Amino acid sequence: MTTQQPPRNVEFWVLIAAVVASSMAFIDGTALDVTAPALQRDLGIDATQLLWIINSYMLTLSALILVGGSLGDIFGRKRVFMIGIVLFTLASVMCGFANSPDFLIVMRAIQGIGGALMTPGSLALLSASVAPERRGTAIGTWSMFATLTTLSGPVLGGWLASLGLWRLVFFMNVPLAVIALAVLAFRVPESYGDRAKRLDIPGAVLATVGLAALTFGFLQASDQGWGSPQVLIGIAIGVIALALFVFVENRSSHPMVPFSLFKSRMFTGTNLLTVFLYAALRFAPFFFVLNLQQAQGYPPEIAGFAFLPFSILLTILSRIAGGWSDRVGARLPLIIGPALTGVGFFLLALPGVTSGANDYWVTYFPGIIVLGIGMGITVAPLTTAVMTSAPSDSSGTASGINNAVARTAGVLGLALVGSLAILLFGNLLATNLQIGGVPQEALNTMVANAGNFGALTIPEGLDPATTSAAQEAIRWSFVNTFRTVTIAAAVLAWISAGMAVIFIESKKSV
Repeated sequence: MTTQQPPRNVEFWVLIAAVVASSMAFIDGTALDVTAPALQRDLGIDATQLLWIINSYMLTLSALILVGGSLGDIFGRKRVFMIGIVLFTLASVMCGFANSPDFLIVMRAIQGIGGALMTPGSLALLSASVAPERRGTAIGTWSMFATLTTLSGPVLGGWLASLGLWRLVFFMNVPLAVIALAVLAFRVPESYGDRAKRLDIPGAVLATVGLAALTFGFLQASDQGWGSPQVLIGIAIGVIALALFVFVENRSSHPMVPFSLFKSRMFTGTNLLTVFLYAALRFAPFFFVLNLQQAQGYPPEIAGFAFLPFSILLTILSRIAGGWSDRVGARLPLIIGPALTGVGFFLLALPGVTSGANDYWVTYFPGIIVLGIGMGITVAPLTTAVMTSAPSDSSGTASGINNAVARTAGVLGLALVGSLAILLFGNLLATNLQIGGVPQEALNTMVANAGNFGALTIPEGLDPATTSAAQEAIRWSFVNTFRTVTIAAAVLAWISAGMAVIFIESKKSV
C-alpha cells in the first residue's frame, strides 16, 4: 500500500513531547495536596488561602481548556503547545519563589492558563502525527504515563515536604520543559485543525468570570458569613455570568460548548454523573491528606503513599472495565462503579483519632481499596459513554466538554465544601474546647483562627493539662469535620450512580 503516513520517528518524538509536557501538569495537580500542611506552615496561610492556591490553577484550566484546543487548531497545535509550556514553566518558577499566599495564588492561576494551552495540544498532536492504525497504542502509552505521573505526584510531594523542599515541586518543571521544547522545536512538524474556526471569546470570558465569582463567593463565606454582601454579590455575579454563558453559547455560530450535544439523553446523563462524582473526587482526597497529617500524625512522605493503592487499582482495572463495558454496555458499570466509590468514601469516614500510620491497614486501607475498585470500574466506561453519546464528528468536542465539566466540578466542589468545612470545624472546635475546660480568652483566639484547621496554634501560657485538652479538641474537631466531608462525598457518588440509572441506556441487542 502507498497510503501516506507520518514517519515513525516523528511519531516517537511527538509521544515523548506529549508525555514529558503533560507530566508537568499531572504532577503539579496531585503533588500540591500532600504539601499543603508545609505550605500552611512556611507561608503562614489559612485554610481559605490554601483552598485558593489549590483552586486557582484548576479554575483557569477548566475555564480555558476548550479555548486552548481552538487556538491550537487555528494558529498551529505545536506553536500553541509550546507557548503553553513556556507560560506554565515561567509561572512554576515564580510559584517556587513565592513568599506570600497572594502571589502564589496569582502564579497558580497563570499556571492554569499555560495548562489550558498545553493539555489539548498533547493529544491533538498525537492524533495528527500518528498513523491511524497505531494511534490507539500511542494514546494508550500516553495514558499509561499520565497515570504513572499522577501516581508519583503525592509520593513525590510527600517526600519533598518531609525534607522541607516543597518548592522543588515547581522547580522540577524546568528540566522537563526544556526537554519537551527541544523535542517540539527540532523533531515535531506543525499541524492545524479547522483554521476557519473562530474563537469564542465571549464564551471564554463569561465562563471564567462565572467560575471565578462563584469560587470567590463560596470561599469568602467561611470568613464573612453566607449573608455577607461580598458573598452574595460574588455568587450573584457567578450565576448571572454562567446564565449569560448558556444564552450566548446557544446563539453563537462558533460556540465553545455546543449545547445541541445535550439533546442526547446519554450525553446529558454522563455529564451529570461526572459533576457529582468528580466534585467528590476533588474535595475528599484533599481533606483526606490533611486529616492524615494534621489529625492522625502521619509524616508527609507516608501520607503521600496512602492513596497509592487507589491509583494502582484504577490503572489495573480500567482496561478490564473497558472490555466489560464493550460487552454489556456502559449502564451497569456506571451504576456499580460510582456506588462502590460511595461505599469507599463511607468507609474512610469511619475511623476516629487513630494511633498514626501503624493503624493504616485496618483503618483507611479498606476504604482506599473499595474506592479504587469503584473508580477502576467507572473511568473507562464513562469515557466510552461520553464519546459514543455524541455524533462521530463531534466526539472530540464531547470529550473536551466532559473534561472541562470534571475539572469545573472539582473547582466548585472544593470551594463550596471547603468553605462549609471551615465553618463546621470552627463550631466543633468551640464546643470541644469548652468541654476541655480551655479558658474563654484562649478559646476565642483559637476559634478566630479556625481557618488553619489542624495546623492551628495553641496560645502560650496554658498549663500542660489544658494544652493537652486543646490539642485533643483540635484533633477531634478536624477528624469529625473530615468525616462529614467524606460522607458528603459518598452521597454525591451515590447520586452519580442514580444518574446512571436514570439516564444511561442499556446496550441494545443487535
